[in-house]
Amino acid sequence: MTKANIVEKVSDRCGISKKDSIEMVELVFSILKNTLEIGEDIKISGFGKFEIKNKHARKGRNPQTGDAITIEARRILTFKPSTILKNNINSNRSLKNSLYLRTI
Repeated sequence: MTKANIVEKVSDRCGISKKDSIEMVELVFSILKNTLEIGEDIKISGFGKFEIKNKHARKGRNPQTGDAITIEARRILTFKPSTILKNNINSNRSLKNSLYLRTI
C-alpha cells in the first residue's frame, strides 16, 4: 500500500475531498516523523509501538577485504506490533490459506 492508496481510502471512508485527505495524511505522517526524530516513542493502541533504540559502536569486519573496522554508534527504529494486530494477521493468513487450499 502506498501513501496515495491511504489518501484514497481516507477520502472514500470519510467522505471528504482528496485535497483534504492529502492534507490530513501528510499531517499525521509529519507528526509521526517529527516525534520519532526527537527520540520519542509512538504507541498506537491496537496497532503497535514505534521505538527508537541506540546501538553502541562495535567492531566489525569488511567482508571483501577482511579488515577490522569500527561500526559507528547509531539510532535505529523498531516496530513491535500489538497482540491484537498479530492475532488479526495470523487469523487472516490462516483464513486465506484455507480458502486457497479449498480451490485446489
